Amino acid sequence: MTEIVPTSWLVYCRPGFENDALAEMQHHAKQLGVPCESSLGEGWVTLMRLDGEPINDLHRQAAFHKLIFARQSLAALPALTLSRDDRVSAIIKQIKASGWSFEDIWHETPDTNDGKALAGLIKALTKPLQNTLKKRGALRRKAGARRLHIFWTDGDKVQLGMSFPDNRSELVNGIRRLRSPSRAPSRSTLKLEEAWHEFIPRDQWDERLADTMQAADLGAAPGGWTWQLVQRGMYVYAIDNGPMDSELMRTGQIDHLKEDGFIWEPPQRLDWLVCDIVDKPVRVLAMVERWLTRKWCTEAIFNLKLPMKKRWEEVSRCLASLETALSKANVSAEIACRHLYHDREEVTVHVRLKH
Repeated sequence: MTEIVPTSWLVYCRPGFENDALAEMQHHAKQLGVPCESSLGEGWVTLMRLDGEPINDLHRQAAFHKLIFARQSLAALPALTLSRDDRVSAIIKQIKASGWSFEDIWHETPDTNDGKALAGLIKALTKPLQNTLKKRGALRRKAGARRLHIFWTDGDKVQLGMSFPDNRSELVNGIRRLRSPSRAPSRSTLKLEEAWHEFIPRDQWDERLADTMQAADLGAAPGGWTWQLVQRGMYVYAIDNGPMDSELMRTGQIDHLKEDGFIWEPPQRLDWLVCDIVDKPVRVLAMVERWLTRKWCTEAIFNLKLPMKKRWEEVSRCLASLETALSKANVSAEIACRHLYHDREEVTVHVRLKH
């Protein structure tokens, strides 16, 4: 049997953002001088090397934690079309030809109704496939924590991908599903909760989201993000001309100031700045840059609303502008950006000043 190598880079993304994920992937491929051609479907994108060489270097260099629009990042084999009478054999054959071994198997689908409809088929095939791969030694206990992803785009179409520890999402389909708190004033509360999960290691929450801290929420009303801060025990300056949730205000942990979030200045240095104001990215960015260059806060999470087209280019410009502003002010910081599951037409940016 002819040996095959992973020549494709496969990422999952939010449906409707395929061109943005593709633009980001092409940027990384161009930086490394890797010739590629692209293909995409609803909720996924691939780049395939034109020279037939393995994609591993590009996949490794474009580290998952640096990607913005990708929910998952895989080194992938050529897509397969399966026989509806025997879907397992073709998958087994390709895995054997690849020489791959792995410790786990995840069956995944695009984040679409058609993808969700494949759940029954996948469930029926999971055990037979798993048992066969165990017998052949491909699925085994010690395989460097590698994981096989079987990405189903249809009942007879799959693409096999491999993920590696420290360069992947540890969430099925790359999606963090959170339960909406019934007492929170708005569903936007999940954006901030997901951002904390994404950007702050769970074992650092007690230190970096401590109940002794003070925070500002710019554009706070009715209080979805303020609610998260209050739940962590923080004292919050809620800046918004609109009304705050009355039950939230009864906590006694909030100072609601009916002022313009773009011009308000804190009375002292705060631990956190959060902001989900709906406005042009350049205006939000100018405000956040003022906070960070003057060191009015230690950490910040804010959303940038995106245009309908060329979102990757806009985000790139914004992040470059932020890095330049901090550098000119001699402020050292860690910056991360991600299109989160609970985001829609925005990306979430996290900045942590280095002491």
